[in-house]
Amino acid sequence: MSLPKTLAEDVARNLVMVARLIDEDPEEAYAYSRIALRLASRVAAVREAAGFAAYATQKYAEALAEFRASRRMTGSVELWPVMADCERGLGRPERAMAMAGEPEVQKLDKAGQVEMRLVAAGARRDMGQIDAAIVTLQSPELASNSIQPWTPRLRYAYADALLEAGREDEAREWFGKALEADKDGSTDASDRLAELDGVEFVDALGDDEAVEVVQSVEDDADVEDDEADERDADTGTDRRGGGADNA
Repeated sequence: MSLPKTLAEDVARNLVMVARLIDEDPEEAYAYSRIALRLASRVAAVREAAGFAAYATQKYAEALAEFRASRRMTGSVELWPVMADCERGLGRPERAMAMAGEPEVQKLDKAGQVEMRLVAAGARRDMGQIDAAIVTLQSPELASNSIQPWTPRLRYAYADALLEAGREDEAREWFGKALEADKDGSTDASDRLAELDGVEFVDALGDDEAVEVVQSVEDDADVEDDEADERDADTGTDRRGGGADNA
């Protein structure tokens, strides 16, 4: 539906803030989404944004309601995987598994189908079916050498499932493959590999010691500045421009 220009601009500003904050400050993003929702609850994009903001703050029932509303408005199946994941978040993995078998999945694009596979594997793990989760993740997309946007997460999920099943050597191999594909650092595959190899990252300084070091550096810098100012005063030099007459 179309909105009056001023209202549309207000809604757009809030949606921009949702997108900007959802990763770094999901609670604030959620607050902006509620404003947009009050302004334009009949706009599908607003319902979708509100759903993702609620999802990011683990308000799964609310997120699911918003995603369903958006889907009713658009008829799109794009949100099907995240709707299924909301069911997992609500402690209903069996519903997520049922959704994985619905015809809507066949209408998803490749990225959506991979996402649905990840959700289904997660649901299997929620139900304690770790071997079934591993089988669920085994797919042409997992075996492919081609790096796609979903590759790091798919390989990581497979490695994590293997590790839970006690297959440590295979898990190490797949965490390594996830790391190779993860150019943006979207997973912590490097940390998981380090853990498997027995590497521990320990801060050389405690928090209090670190503060003392920073303060000491700042104090030293202040002393150097004061000494430089005194020298300049003795020589009549203005450090801003090269001489006292330049002021």
